[in-house]
Amino acid sequence: MNLNLKAKKQNTYDAIVVGSGITGGWAAKELSEKGLKVLLLERGPDVKHIEGYSTALLNPWDFPYRGRLTTQVKEEYPVQARKFALTEATTHLMTRDIMYPYEEKKPFQWTRAFVVGGRSLVWGRQSYRWSDHDFEANLRDGYGVDWPIRYQDIAPWYDYVEKFSGISGSMEGIPQLPDGIFQKPMDLTCVEKHVQTAVAKKWKGTRRLIIGRAANLTSPTEEQIKQGRGACQFRNMCIRGCPYGAYFSTQSATLPAAIATGNLTLRPDSLVHEVIYDEQKQRAAGVKVIDQNTREEIEFYAKVIFLNASTLGTNFILLNSTSSRFPEGLGNDSGALGKYIMDHHQQAGARATFEGFDDKYFFGRRPSGIYIPQYRNYSEKANGYLRGYGYQGGGSRSGWQRGMSQRGFGAEFKTSLSKPGPWSMSLNGYGECLPYEDNKVYLDRTKTDPWGLPILVTDAEYKDNERAMRKDMINDAMEMLEAAGGKNITPVDDMKYIGFCTHEMGGVRMGKDPKTSVLNRWNQFHSVPNLFATDGSCMTSASCSNPSLTYMALTARAAHYAVDALKRGDI
Repeated sequence: MNLNLKAKKQNTYDAIVVGSGITGGWAAKELSEKGLKVLLLERGPDVKHIEGYSTALLNPWDFPYRGRLTTQVKEEYPVQARKFALTEATTHLMTRDIMYPYEEKKPFQWTRAFVVGGRSLVWGRQSYRWSDHDFEANLRDGYGVDWPIRYQDIAPWYDYVEKFSGISGSMEGIPQLPDGIFQKPMDLTCVEKHVQTAVAKKWKGTRRLIIGRAANLTSPTEEQIKQGRGACQFRNMCIRGCPYGAYFSTQSATLPAAIATGNLTLRPDSLVHEVIYDEQKQRAAGVKVIDQNTREEIEFYAKVIFLNASTLGTNFILLNSTSSRFPEGLGNDSGALGKYIMDHHQQAGARATFEGFDDKYFFGRRPSGIYIPQYRNYSEKANGYLRGYGYQGGGSRSGWQRGMSQRGFGAEFKTSLSKPGPWSMSLNGYGECLPYEDNKVYLDRTKTDPWGLPILVTDAEYKDNERAMRKDMINDAMEMLEAAGGKNITPVDDMKYIGFCTHEMGGVRMGKDPKTSVLNRWNQFHSVPNLFATDGSCMTSASCSNPSLTYMALTARAAHYAVDALKRGDI
């Protein structure tokens, strides 16, 4: 008995953070800097900053298979292999699906990076603030529950995370896409500037083309330089890990800050599968972990717990945390747990070629693109669907690689490829998905994975509203490219499935009413006050803008609230 008490004391912390990705890193940083002793649990192995990016500086010819995937890799990574993120250069960062299977009742792309840093090492870095147009969407049209917060509640926290993370972008004064604290914006190419001017002229400001806002340092601050972070080198190899610390990741930014406090304990290879609930205290007491090296089950305890295991990961943990008080999953008094799963839908737009710029080129490999914020159902009415979409994409000039898709051989063909090819421009729509109750995930306890845990089942799809929206996404893209004088305009419509955009959200949504939501306005569980969820699972609607910056702001805000609540004795 005394030995058990000693072991429990050794495994007790002020706070536990589950997951070390974008939000887990932020939670660990904020809680540690506030003086709490924090345990950061990550189910995958450690990846050290710089030395862990083993392929970051390799040349194409350094890879045995020239970047392509072998049959064995495709068999071990069947889900990850569907996406561009898995290449010969990234297999060490992505998740071996055969070790962590899930069941797709309907197709669902669960992109996973089970390593320290998670998807913060391989994300696309597009970073946009949401506005009240986004936070009021559910209330405005009656789909989903109303958000318990508005832009003014989160605006100071956008400031806070932007200053630390480093977001490049331009000040534009667009109401539905608030400006932030930006570093020097990246440049538009000559064709992008041409399309920007044509769009502004025809649509008188209702449609705006701007440079993308990206979490890549262009003008590092003194604080960021002291952290060892440098300016972006425009290599466009971000997905391999950035040894320059130029893009925001857990490894380059939040984890070093947390470690510097002396208050953080990082434990990789720790698969959290359940939150321990104390029915007498009506609090979360700790978590159950499977050590992935020894397969030993270990319990850790804390006063406050943050779930940041990614949207589906956090849903899994909560659904698997059952008790007599919560037979349908921890905190699930409302019945909303696991439901209202969302993602953006994309690959609907157009591309075109442009003449008259043969004397121009660009410098570097810009790790971002253009952005056109939502205008449908904002400044321009849409017929037949709710919400709206924005565009990402870009204009560039093809190089020698175009020869791979062209017919030809010999000296004359090779000489032609030594000169730049034609300019082209693409507009790829990113549309909002409504929060549908029957888009859900749940557990199948009749099946188990290699760790003896039940299988997560995904049952979610895009519906008529999203399909109707795509018609405008395609037509508007063609219309804008035509207005700019584009040639060979080609529509693009390749509707995939939920998860493919890698912006999965929901299942543990925030709300005002405990009867219809799981979390309150502080990302705190209505019925378990010392438990918080601040990853994508907390989202109440999807907007059409990338969500990661909002996750960061919500996490920092919730962490500060949790520490103050602890001091008050409220949790």
